Amino acid sequence: MLKRNSIKKLILGLATAATFGLTANVAMAELKDELRDPYLESFKGKKVAFVPVAMGVDLTEGWADGIRSAADKYGFEFVVRDPNWSTDAGTQAITALIAEKPDIIVVHNPDVQSYARLLKKAEKAGINVIQVNMKSSYSTNVYVGADWVEMGEAGANEMVKRCGKDSGKSGKVAIIQGVLTGAASVYQIGGVMNVLEGRDDIEIVANQAADWDASKAKAITQTVLQQHPDLCAVFGFWDSMTLGVGAAVKEAGKLDQVAILTNGGGNQMACDNVKSGIFDKVWSYDVPGQARDMVDMIKVIFQSNSKPGDMRVALYTPLKVISMENFDPTDCWSMKK
Repeated sequence: MLKRNSIKKLILGLATAATFGLTANVAMAELKDELRDPYLESFKGKKVAFVPVAMGVDLTEGWADGIRSAADKYGFEFVVRDPNWSTDAGTQAITALIAEKPDIIVVHNPDVQSYARLLKKAEKAGINVIQVNMKSSYSTNVYVGADWVEMGEAGANEMVKRCGKDSGKSGKVAIIQGVLTGAASVYQIGGVMNVLEGRDDIEIVANQAADWDASKAKAITQTVLQQHPDLCAVFGFWDSMTLGVGAAVKEAGKLDQVAILTNGGGNQMACDNVKSGIFDKVWSYDVPGQARDMVDMIKVIFQSNSKPGDMRVALYTPLKVISMENFDPTDCWSMKK
């Protein structure tokens, strides 16, 4: 049996522990996340506008969905002004938005020059501008997108690996660009030439623009195959366009001979065409990841009350490689999912 003194000590210890626990619970109850309320408040009354090259494309639909989901969650306004492949309509849309003064304009530039003066004008009007995947020659607060020089170098190195010295192949390669003045072409071809210029084991037998059009890419590839039946590889600058390359190579019965290399936003089509043997390798810049990065920069701008010119930052997208060597269907996304 416990002695009377031992019982008193036990009761006192339990009382002290209970008091300490009560004090700790009160302290925890009073502890408050000082960042949460200002974070949620920062979205109130704000407006974000998106001007894509065109909607109805996996890239732009994915980006818009990511921003729209954030707008629904946090309560800021989100609007889309779709030029539908018309640079003139895009110019008019941005001009109208400058007058409306949203807090942020997200722009997908058709080329490096068309919107440059307008983006500068938007910043002078106090509007923050985020450029996505296709840069203008004028740099705004934020660029979120692919490092096109890195992309070009990756494609060129793959062509060297498959078609260059000691490969046993002809060394003949073709390059299918998009719009020649678009950032994805301007910077990507620069990356390609960083690798291929001066090499005597690789011959570029065609370097043409298909203007992001699969039918034009197919026609170009058909002509190249007629002129160079020993073609080793084609590097197309966008997977949706490069579907035309795949169709031409398949019709010629040369899928086993001609490597088809491309890049894109990583939607389900990329995985399907790698799995079916149309594409040999796709470099994905992961549209859902880019949407998250854009939303993160929107949050930073809102919370920091950033003004145009306060920063000049780039969030270059890490590339995912999709090929049969590392095939994983979860690497691709779909709007349905």
